[in-house]
Amino acid sequence: MKTSLRAFAIAATLSVSAIALTSIAASGTAQAGATFDGVKQKGYVQCGVNLGLYGFSAPDDKGKWSGLDVDVCRAVAAAMFGDAEKVKYTPLSAQQRLPALQSGEIDILARNTTRTLTRDTANGLNFAPTNYFDGQGFMVAAKLGLKSAKQLNGATVCVLPGTTTEQNVSDYFRANKMTFKPVVIEKNEELHKAFFGGRCDALTSDASQLAAIRAAETQNPADYVILPELISKEPLSPAIRQGDEDWTNLVTWAFYAMVQAEEKGITSETVDAAMTSPDPDVKRLLGVTAGNGKALGVEENWAFNIVKQVGNYGQSYERNVGAGSKLKMPRGQNALYTEGGLMYAPPLK
Repeated sequence: MKTSLRAFAIAATLSVSAIALTSIAASGTAQAGATFDGVKQKGYVQCGVNLGLYGFSAPDDKGKWSGLDVDVCRAVAAAMFGDAEKVKYTPLSAQQRLPALQSGEIDILARNTTRTLTRDTANGLNFAPTNYFDGQGFMVAAKLGLKSAKQLNGATVCVLPGTTTEQNVSDYFRANKMTFKPVVIEKNEELHKAFFGGRCDALTSDASQLAAIRAAETQNPADYVILPELISKEPLSPAIRQGDEDWTNLVTWAFYAMVQAEEKGITSETVDAAMTSPDPDVKRLLGVTAGNGKALGVEENWAFNIVKQVGNYGQSYERNVGAGSKLKMPRGQNALYTEGGLMYAPPLK
């Protein structure tokens, strides 16, 4: 009798455990795809962007947003809806950006944000592929005659709080046995005014941001110099919340489709003709050979729509920050791997 009761108790315990595990699994399944399904249901992508950074995310005088980061969100919208314009933009400061994503206020953060271990773990974020490889630098007035960041010992430095920039500049001066006086201002506009007004000897930020500030906010860009040293690695990457692999997959492969299109020499102008290409990779990319769309939960022509409406990565780069822009930044490490850069798309198959 005792044996039977014990066996019954063990069986009951196992049964309860099985029910609990089933419930956990069901719960996980129910929450999987929440962002993906939510975006699809509301009919647009809510994209968190910079308050206004030329070349990356900035509105024109009619309120139309453009930039390298903006194109990431447009590509996702083109993949999901077949329409790159189905995006709404939420301008965010550096301090606002991560909480806005974590709280669900936005669906994707495409705001020149550096991928770091802490953000990838403790902050509960996932990162899509890096859309701009950058590094932190210093900008100074040309009249100072400085040629190197090593000459900044004792300088006052304007820096934005709540960023990796703030930590990097402290690390750099400490490592080089130099001192500096930080001028920490929370709003970009006020920070830039402080620098241009002479409150700081140097302004530090990602080199791309410094180039954008110099091009867009000065009457004579030649009055300011970006010093040659890059003091950090800044892989600027779109971010999404953890816990929704469907959405992570779509954002990830939407960007890779732009890179793959450039690798294959397909542009927004030639993509129609490319539909008849005999290249198996091109057929899979453009949906002539089905399968990728089904895997991502979208139409098979998802990548065609991206290339047609947004362009390949090279086109996006050139018009926003490259030769077709005021920044005229060389591709450098953002070139394709075949050209000595870091841009590389895994096989889309």
